[in-house]
Amino acid sequence: MTDAPEISIAGRRIGSCYDPYVICELSGNHNGSLDRAIELLEAAAATGADAIKIQSYTADTITIDHDAPEFRVEGGLWDGRTLHDLYREAQTPFEWHEPLFRRAKELDVTLFSSPFDQTAVDILEELGAPAYKIASFEAVDLPLVAYCASKGKPLIISTGMANLDEIDEVVATARNNGCKEIVLLHCVSSYPAPDEQSNVRTVPDLANRFDVVSGLSDHTSGSPVAVASIALGGAVVEKHFTLRRADGGPDSAFSLEPEEFTALVRDCKRAWRALGKATYDLQGSESASIQFRRSLYIVRDVAAGETMTSQNVRSIRPGHGLAPKHLPEITGKTAVRALKRGEPLDWTMIV
Repeated sequence: MTDAPEISIAGRRIGSCYDPYVICELSGNHNGSLDRAIELLEAAAATGADAIKIQSYTADTITIDHDAPEFRVEGGLWDGRTLHDLYREAQTPFEWHEPLFRRAKELDVTLFSSPFDQTAVDILEELGAPAYKIASFEAVDLPLVAYCASKGKPLIISTGMANLDEIDEVVATARNNGCKEIVLLHCVSSYPAPDEQSNVRTVPDLANRFDVVSGLSDHTSGSPVAVASIALGGAVVEKHFTLRRADGGPDSAFSLEPEEFTALVRDCKRAWRALGKATYDLQGSESASIQFRRSLYIVRDVAAGETMTSQNVRSIRPGHGLAPKHLPEITGKTAVRALKRGEPLDWTMIV
């Protein structure tokens, strides 16, 4: 059996043997303001998240300005909008990247990004990004994956919509182009995603099938699904973040506010600590409680030579007498001395 895979981002070890790595996704919830983007970054750092992630693209690097039906969203949060219009609103302009990375360094928090073309990768390289995230929609863009992998940094790849063959292709592409540290994030690319379609049992299956660190990119509402992924062995959680859902923004409907994200970080790490190991040994915290288990006690005064019956011996709390399993053996025996109500029964008291 091989050791569980692990990776490192900015000196932080990540894997099932370490507490969960929680990524705070800022996405497009800056609402077109650099000041708000920096405020988001600062608020995200205060939640205790292990890393903060942005997205690096422009509307023109991710799509074209076209009004044909296939360039228009139908249904869901963004119904009726063209892709170009949506991405123009949600983009984090390239000129914002340097001040964001500078502020992250001042806050001593890890910041990296999802690049959507080689231009973005080049910008992120200049800024010293410690890892790259491949978004689920880009997991089939193998040339982009290869270019990211060639930088020799960890890749975190969302698998939303990808079948097993496509996941195998993207992992092979990453490895064949120099990436030695890979995280696969199970993802349901629906916004928001329904709990009942989350299938978080896929998280440990990804780790086992592909020999990688695995986790969840979570688009459900709230945090229970993310916590469940940790309980099943996931090592990474990614979740969208906003200052206030009421402020709007492309992803605000399925984003967590600061207090909620703080609770997510806390609950994921508590869930991991609670996993422990399979054991049946008495735990230290139980030592004060064991004395209050049930045991056999004299519940009515008994004269010397009197027979032990269910009327004078019972299984009660606390636990200083014989174990309750001995009650059938005790019944019918006689007391060797006078026994007082409230005495714990032991073998020396009967014949």
